[in-house]
Amino acid sequence: MNIGLSEHFTYKKLIKFTIPTIIMMIFTSIYGVVDGIFVSNCVGADAFAAVNLIMPAIMILGTLGFMIGTGGSALVSKTIGEGEKEKANRYFSMLIYLLVIIGLVLTINGVLLIEKMAKLLGADEAMLQDCIVYGRTLLIFLVPFCLQNAFQSFLIVAEKPTFGLIISIISGVSNMILDFLLIYVFKMGVLGAALATGISQVFGVIIPIIYFGLKKNHILQFTKTKFELKPILQACSNGSSEMLTNLSMSLVNMLFNFQLMKYAGSDGVVAFGIIMYVSFIFSGTYLGYSIGTSPIIGYHYGAGNKDELKSLLKKSFKLILITSIVMTGLAELLSKLLASIFVSYDEGLLEMTTNAIRLFSLSYIISGFNIFSSSFFTALNNGFVSAAISFLRTLVFQVVMIFLLPAIWGINGIWLAVFFAEILSLAVSLGFLVKNSKKYGYV
Repeated sequence: MNIGLSEHFTYKKLIKFTIPTIIMMIFTSIYGVVDGIFVSNCVGADAFAAVNLIMPAIMILGTLGFMIGTGGSALVSKTIGEGEKEKANRYFSMLIYLLVIIGLVLTINGVLLIEKMAKLLGADEAMLQDCIVYGRTLLIFLVPFCLQNAFQSFLIVAEKPTFGLIISIISGVSNMILDFLLIYVFKMGVLGAALATGISQVFGVIIPIIYFGLKKNHILQFTKTKFELKPILQACSNGSSEMLTNLSMSLVNMLFNFQLMKYAGSDGVVAFGIIMYVSFIFSGTYLGYSIGTSPIIGYHYGAGNKDELKSLLKKSFKLILITSIVMTGLAELLSKLLASIFVSYDEGLLEMTTNAIRLFSLSYIISGFNIFSSSFFTALNNGFVSAAISFLRTLVFQVVMIFLLPAIWGINGIWLAVFFAEILSLAVSLGFLVKNSKKYGYV
């Protein structure tokens, strides 16, 4: 039985409603990890380094899907909470059409500029061709990538998080199968890895398009619409924090790679790439919960249910506290095992990566609170506060730490940069929550 957005959420209902999205995010991260495992073990360390060097540039262009998906779903769920379902469907349709148009423009420009991007990021002769092939191929699938991210958020608004999970599983399994066939069997290298990812994203888009296109009594469905500037700006404002998060992460990853090339060479880039794959899995739990609760918060904000907002915030912080303790402990205990999946063939690189995972994983004890706090304000349609938390957390504080801490602790300072950035971000998050408590009535 489906749980409606309008219901009172006990711990049991909250977990039941969000668990499909959490599993979806973790599963999506796992099949991304599979890409890395195949490239690292079947193609080589140079190819793996090339993939991780160019990936931030691709993610910068793909941030549009995160912005429209999270910001648009907050706007649409709030509109449904206000009792205006027809308007909500118009907004939903308009935002998807807008996403397709902008995605096509970014694809064309990205394909033309990918070689310059790779050189700007510092790709040497050994990496350059792999960077171009991998990046250009993924860019051809940029529209499906953006749509897939957006549809996952809108499926939660449609009260179909489990359906979103099923779609993610279909997409993920197809990616893994294609990785095996294209990389291991047909020896297509990084081209095979990119094709596997892109084709799987197409599968993840076709199913939602069919679902939302059916003229049934869905909460959300495609309808006739027109472009309206005000809701577009509002959706972009709401989702600006998610866009800034992904944009900042991509930029910061470039700086990490720059510093690591200085302190540890290409081995450092490989170790950081592994950390990112591992981080996607652990952070996926926090992201999945935040994405899953956002439409609930948006609905009750639109409906004026302040008691429910108060309950959701309190329960969420308790759940995140328990989860963060468990997740950090697991990351510390499994650090060597996780590193060995990628680089068991090189003892020195294995030792460096294991130490890096152990130090970096300290950030998981805090990051969940910051991720949820930013998402909470997105759901309240307060894009400014949400963006401020994300901007400081994922860009300003991390950039400072990336350059400050290595001067004190060398390469270990690089691995600890995110942990200290999260501490500073937590102070900012709590400050905004306290400052806005009376405005929204969640305390």
